[in-house]
Amino acid sequence: MKTFFKVLLFGGLFAGFIYTLYYLWNKEQVTPVVYETEQAVTTNIIKKSMATGSVIPRKEVEIKSQVSGIIQELFAEAGTQVKKGDLLARVKIIPDMVSLNNAENRLNRARIGLQQAEREHRRNKSLFDEQVISVSEYNTSETALENAREEWNAAANHLELIRKGVTKNSDSSNTLIRSTIAGMVLDVPVKEGSSVIESNTFNDGTTIAFVADMNNMIFEGNVDESEVNKIRPGMPLILNIGAIEDRSFHADLEYISPKGETIDGAVQFEIRAALRFDPSATSDFIRAGYSASADIVLDRRDSVLSLRENLLQFIKGQAYVEVEVGDQKFEKRHVTLGLSDGIFVEVLDGIDPEIKIKQPNTHLRRSARQP
Repeated sequence: MKTFFKVLLFGGLFAGFIYTLYYLWNKEQVTPVVYETEQAVTTNIIKKSMATGSVIPRKEVEIKSQVSGIIQELFAEAGTQVKKGDLLARVKIIPDMVSLNNAENRLNRARIGLQQAEREHRRNKSLFDEQVISVSEYNTSETALENAREEWNAAANHLELIRKGVTKNSDSSNTLIRSTIAGMVLDVPVKEGSSVIESNTFNDGTTIAFVADMNNMIFEGNVDESEVNKIRPGMPLILNIGAIEDRSFHADLEYISPKGETIDGAVQFEIRAALRFDPSATSDFIRAGYSASADIVLDRRDSVLSLRENLLQFIKGQAYVEVEVGDQKFEKRHVTLGLSDGIFVEVLDGIDPEIKIKQPNTHLRRSARQP
């Protein structure tokens, strides 16, 4: 019995020793590494600079009142298409009491002068018929009568102009507000019954409506000073409008400001670009003020062989990649590079589309028991 326990004890110790040796041997085994590979692709590479801004009409005008008064009637609202000369609003004049009183006094004085001139002319005419006065004296009285009549007409027109904003002999009225251009009414900031102030030398006047040509839109934005020397008028832009998803528009750069402005601590230069789009297409309707970002195309290559930049490695400034020459066997191969957009880079020489390229610092570990 005692011998049995001794055999059992030594058997257990031997088994533990064997297991420990196996465990340590298995732990020391190097796990094979399988590197991921990737192939070159044919794609378009566009080198671009970014600008942010908004889309606005090239021609937008404020229609202002030429007289002071109250909006009596509005004939257009935001979104209405108008032609040049179309009626937008009618203003009812509220005359200034001082000006009205002066105009009435002037008319009264003109009436008195006209009556006096008529009496003088009748008396001189009768004397002229009796050949008591000369022709020269008669003509002088007739001229005075004509002047008095003109003064009375002018005073009457002046009074009517102050009261109604238009005279009887006038074909147009300042109380009728008309569009000065053809386009779309963007906004009507006044309501019926609102008071308006006339536009004059000392006052801009009250804006009745904003009218713009929506068929001629531009992108207006800013570029950083570090990018402004890379661009020039005539360069194409790829415009992305935030409110219109999955759609890009094209524009042509036409203006770069010669003077920068400090915005949020950085010097920015204003740019403008003309949009190229079909205004008759419903899907192409662009509202004024849309925020947008523009990619200014500095250079581009279409349908060229390219690699992701993270596949490249460098030795003393010389670019190379590791190409697969056998099962998980790689060799270095120098490549000649072209244009880069920051993600893909054009490959001019060194590899073919069929070659598999090792992804640096990326691998899959194979199980130790896997053959």
